Amino acid sequence: MPFSRSTSFAGSRAGSAADAGGGINPGPPRVAALLLVLALALGAPVHASEEPKGFLETIHHHKTLASTIPDNGDVNPYAVVVAPVSVGLVEAGDVLIDNFNNISNLQGTGTTIVDYRPSTRQTKLFAQVPQNLASCPGGVGLTTAMTMLKSGWVIVGSMPSTDGTTTTKGDGCLLVFDANGHHVATWAGPTINGPWGNMATIDRGDSAVLFISMAGFGVPGPRVLDPATHYPVTVHEATVLRLEISIPEGKPPVLESQTVVGNGFSQRADLDNFLFGPTGLALGPDDTLYVTDGLDNEITAIEHASTRTESAGRGQTVTKDGLLGWPLAMVMLPSGHLVVCNGKNGQAVEVDPVAGKQIYAHWLDPNQAQSPPGNGDLFGLALTPDGKGIYYVEDDVNALVFGSP
Repeated sequence: MPFSRSTSFAGSRAGSAADAGGGINPGPPRVAALLLVLALALGAPVHASEEPKGFLETIHHHKTLASTIPDNGDVNPYAVVVAPVSVGLVEAGDVLIDNFNNISNLQGTGTTIVDYRPSTRQTKLFAQVPQNLASCPGGVGLTTAMTMLKSGWVIVGSMPSTDGTTTTKGDGCLLVFDANGHHVATWAGPTINGPWGNMATIDRGDSAVLFISMAGFGVPGPRVLDPATHYPVTVHEATVLRLEISIPEGKPPVLESQTVVGNGFSQRADLDNFLFGPTGLALGPDDTLYVTDGLDNEITAIEHASTRTESAGRGQTVTKDGLLGWPLAMVMLPSGHLVVCNGKNGQAVEVDPVAGKQIYAHWLDPNQAQSPPGNGDLFGLALTPDGKGIYYVEDDVNALVFGSP
């Protein structure tokens, strides 16, 4: 189904700069930041003293690339993954996007992965499975937990529902596809319940380590309210699971071991958003795993993520509140900074995790049809192969968007 909107915004989505870490107060941009945005928009030269403090300040153009709706009508794009290799139906640099909702817009029922090819600007269906797939407890609803390995295997999480809410939520599973989009394996079990957050991956070719948040444990339906807050009940049972897999030559990956490296994260059902739980995962070069916790509005750090033998609990707080607004998907930049997209508004926030500082907020989706603008529109996020741009999805219009300098 074609999607015709194609827009490019030059310097029109700049956000506000910040100097402090946890507890900063979002406010109007500094005069210097405003002058920088104006200079860039007018094409004026930027002096050395006005060099960008981070990646997001270099993003000035946003272009809608394609609809993410396949022929079966699935909507609500979640995961965004850039293909690392050319194999099977996939070309290196292709963007894979999955869908969480079906054509009736019921959450937890999407069954499709689409492939957008930048070289041809075309989108095609990559994979589809039955919604009631017997090997996946509760059926299929594809989440933001997706990766493609250098060996060509695609692994994606499922948190299923039959009525679009957590009232009928199943435990879900992880689905393995080959590079031609064929479903070849299903991983399920007691440690796998609601694979939710975007995966962080260590890919060694013949083996890999996957980090995935599990946000389904103990979550009641959205109409089970806390008498004190009158919101759905919050539970603290979400985990971060490390999966170690081997990849035999010519055969599907084999799940070798599982270790809970983080636990106690907040999760809560929600009628509009299905649920809130830890979503963004990004692995630093020093083996620190960063996790976004939307309900507690913070980013935490789990040290020695690939080697630890026991849980670090919620880890150590890196930054909290400030420009963060229900932080969701997250990526690690070559500079070592983090970029995380907000669920509560249409902004992305750049963070220096070592210093614990929030650097900058940038409007990805300033759609004023929502309040705040862009509320609930963002979810998946990925860097372009050259590290100079970002791909993201806008759930309100079911589209893949490209942000570039």
